[in-house]
Amino acid sequence: MTAEPEIPVNQATTPSPLKTTPDTAIPWLARAVDLVLGGDPHQRLRLGRALTSMLVFLVCIVLAEYAVRHQMARATFAHLLQAGMLTWMAAVFITLRSGFNKRFADPALTLTQIVGASTWITVAYAIFAPVRGALLMLLALTLVFGIFNLNARGRRICNSYAMALMGITMVIMSRLDPDAFPPHEEIIHFLLVVTILPVVSMLGAQLGNIRLRLRRQRDELEKAFERIREMATRDELTGLHNRRYMLDRFAQQISRMERSGARFCVCIADLDHFKHINDAHGHGVGDEVLCKFADIARTSLRESDLLARWGGEEFLFLLPDTGADQASVSIERVRASLAAQVIVAALPSLTVTFSAGLTEFRHGESADHAIERADLALYRAKNQGRNRTVLD
Repeated sequence: MTAEPEIPVNQATTPSPLKTTPDTAIPWLARAVDLVLGGDPHQRLRLGRALTSMLVFLVCIVLAEYAVRHQMARATFAHLLQAGMLTWMAAVFITLRSGFNKRFADPALTLTQIVGASTWITVAYAIFAPVRGALLMLLALTLVFGIFNLNARGRRICNSYAMALMGITMVIMSRLDPDAFPPHEEIIHFLLVVTILPVVSMLGAQLGNIRLRLRRQRDELEKAFERIREMATRDELTGLHNRRYMLDRFAQQISRMERSGARFCVCIADLDHFKHINDAHGHGVGDEVLCKFADIARTSLRESDLLARWGGEEFLFLLPDTGADQASVSIERVRASLAAQVIVAALPSLTVTFSAGLTEFRHGESADHAIERADLALYRAKNQGRNRTVLD
C-alpha cells in the first residue's frame, strides 16, 4: 500500500524517511536500517513506506488475537487469518527487498498492495463479527496509501474492488449467519462503505491533481532558472560564453594548475577593421561577421578549449593543457578556417581577419595579469600590421 514518488531519478537523491547516517544515528542502528532497507534510495523509500503500511496488518493481527482471547471469533479462522497476513507481508517485503519489483510497471506495487490489503480486511470482517465495524475504518485507510501514486484508473479499480468485495461479503454473511450479521446492520455498514470510499478516492484525486500542478510549476521554474542561468553566462548574439563565465573558468583553471601543474594559455583576438565593416555595410552585417567568426572558431578548436566573447569585437580563448607553441597552432588553425570561408553570403568578396595576443599562464600570477599580458601582445600584433598572432 505504498505511494511511489513520481520523480525523475535525478532525483534518486530523494531521501528515505528511514535513511540514517553516522552523524544522525547510533552506528549499530544505522547498520541495522541499512540491512533492512538496502542502499538504493528508491528502494529504501518503497520499503520504508511498505513497512509503514504494514501497520494496518499488525492492527488486524492484534485484533484477531484479542478476539480469540475474548471468545469473539473462532480460533482456527483467526489463526489462519494471522498466518495469511504474515505470509502476505513477508511476500511483499521479499519482493521489494530483492529488487524483483523493478520488473513491474509500478515498482512500488501500489495497486497490488492496496487490493491485497482490501482482501485481507474483508476476510477479517467476515471472521470478527463483534468488531467488524472498526475494520471499515481500516478499509478506508488502505485507499489513502495510493493517493499520490495511483492514477484515476487505479483509484477506480481499488475503490470498485473494495466496495464490491465488501458488499458481496456482507450479503453472504448476513445469509449464513444472520444473528451475527443482522441484515439491517449490514445495510448501514454498506451505505457507509459506498459513501466513505468514494469520498476518500475523490479527495485523493484532488490531492493528486494539486501535487501534479505543483510538480509542473516546479518543472517550469527549473526550466526558467536554467534559461536565466544560460542568459547570465552566454552572449546573446553569438551564443558564446560571456566574460563572467570565462572568469569563473579561468579561476578553475588556475586552481587546477596549482594542484597538478597543468599548463594553459590565454589568447585575446580582435577582428581587424571591424568598425569599418560596420560603417560601410551596416550593423546587421557586423553582427553576421561576429556570429560567423564565433562559429568558425568553435569548430576549429578542440572540445576542451573555451571561447568567450570578451566585448565588442574581442574574443578570449582559454586553451587548457597547452603550451605556447601548440596554442599558436590552434589559433592559426582558426585563422586558416576563417580565410577559407565566405563570411557574409551577400558580400562574397568581404574578407575578415583578426589579430591575436597569446600568452602562457605563469605560475603565481593572477588572471588579470595574464589577460593584461595577452592584451599587450594583441596591441603589438595590431601595430605590426594586423592579421597575425604575437606571443608574449
